[in-house]
Amino acid sequence: MKFIQYLSVSILTSFLFMQCSSAQKLQKEAAFQTDKAYYQKWVAGLKDGGSGINVFIPIDSNPKNLKLDSLYFRGYIVTLQTKPNFPDLYIGRITTNANQPKDYGVDTSDIPFDLKDNEAVVSYTENGKTKYLKIENLVEKQMEQYPSAPPRNLNKQ
Repeated sequence: MKFIQYLSVSILTSFLFMQCSSAQKLQKEAAFQTDKAYYQKWVAGLKDGGSGINVFIPIDSNPKNLKLDSLYFRGYIVTLQTKPNFPDLYIGRITTNANQPKDYGVDTSDIPFDLKDNEAVVSYTENGKTKYLKIENLVEKQMEQYPSAPPRNLNKQ
């Protein structure tokens, strides 16, 4: 009887350890540098024009076997994008609830990381493996406020 109890406790313990090993593990170091990462809030000048936060992650060197994928920041999960002219600048565009139409809803899914307001986690793939890097001390730049109307072209003829 004790053998069956021992066996069942051993199996249960094994399942618990296997569950813990599948959780996302943060990397201590990555093959790229992100020391100049920052974020900037923005708001449109029109009613219901939108608002959000853009997170900018410039990387110093980008090995060909590495691709930044997603960003976890303040309860939001967004896909990171680049611009053709700036392939080493990744941008996470977060849309927030402020200045949105009344029926607009933003999904703030539970993220698997415990982060402060100035911390983010980047999901990236390296050699086909998904890894996670925590970025600490993100700097907040001055808010971008877009005008309510496009500027007039003073050079019209």
